[in-house]
Amino acid sequence: MTDILPPQILCIYGSPRKGGNSDVLMDSFAGGVESAGGVAHRLYLRDMKLFPCREIHACAKSGECVLKDDLTPLFTKLMEVDAFTLSSPVMFYGVPAIAKAFIDRCQSLWARKYVLNMPVATGRLKNRKGVLLSLGGSNGKKLFDGVRLTFRYFLDTLDASPWGEILLRGVDEKGDIFKEEEGLANAAALGRQLVETLNTEIKEVAGGG
Repeated sequence: MTDILPPQILCIYGSPRKGGNSDVLMDSFAGGVESAGGVAHRLYLRDMKLFPCREIHACAKSGECVLKDDLTPLFTKLMEVDAFTLSSPVMFYGVPAIAKAFIDRCQSLWARKYVLNMPVATGRLKNRKGVLLSLGGSNGKKLFDGVRLTFRYFLDTLDASPWGEILLRGVDEKGDIFKEEEGLANAAALGRQLVETLNTEIKEVAGGG
């Protein structure tokens, strides 16, 4: 019998600040994924050469983005992984510029799905899952509304839906996250739970594993 690959989860680090609070939160989540036997593919957006979408709509004809940069070879992975996680601080009630540029460039996948009727989820799971890890310095009631909406429709393009989230208020200065012991523990637990859930679905797709 062919060995079944463990759950493949794309962990998207959306902060421009290296080693910041959202990085630490994602590290905890990814550690949970790996401790449960999953694979955490770490993607650091701040280290990428990433052009913003130019809205020339060439992707509406082919389903492929004509801009060539560090994102180009990653489109295949975006289509094949089993789940997605985004870590993001809140900036002006939205995601940081680098994260928004990355999401906007997925317009080519939106075109595949909604214009060309081509498959987007080309891996083993067709209904994929997404986890949002976000934090911000404010305690505002609507602090995460913008980030949530952006992430939700990013997932929709990828044939995925929101599955879990960790949202932390009052976390602003670098290092504040270490005061959130419960939040970090919950992130690790969520990573483990995601792997367990994906394992069940993957075995079902494989015919019982």
